[in-house]
Amino acid sequence: MSYVFSGMSTQDAAAARTGAPDAYGNPPEHGISSGSGVPCRHCLKIVPEGEAFLVFAFRPFETLHPYAETGPVFICQNDCEAPHKIEVPEVLTVSPEYLIKGYTADERIKYGTGAIVPLAKTADRLDELLSDADLSFIDIRSAKNNCWLTRVTRTT
Repeated sequence: MSYVFSGMSTQDAAAARTGAPDAYGNPPEHGISSGSGVPCRHCLKIVPEGEAFLVFAFRPFETLHPYAETGPVFICQNDCEAPHKIEVPEVLTVSPEYLIKGYTADERIKYGTGAIVPLAKTADRLDELLSDADLSFIDIRSAKNNCWLTRVTRTT
């Protein structure tokens, strides 16, 4: 199965960098990275030690509905480049397991798709889920903190 990982849009990242309100109406907060535990949801890399980052509430869904989860995310404070068709983003190499859930085209979770998956079995689980024609995309979240990390879609 062929698929691509994507982060938040460059437009959403730029808005946060200019102080636009987050999903809860608050301005982004500022921090300095310790070099671990600060995955940028735009470039899908770890914010390097000593580099500035922003943290804010993000909802990676087009509309409001019961399945439109919102949570904290980090991005590089300075401009960073969105990834272009990458195999496995850096943000998915730092934890031993991830929460993976499949969604239909109307952004609803397809029940039975959610699971905590060990890093070594992530590709197998993505292949399995993306072979389901009912699913439009998969979101990968932190297994420990439930924070959204990346979206996975089939390539065409």
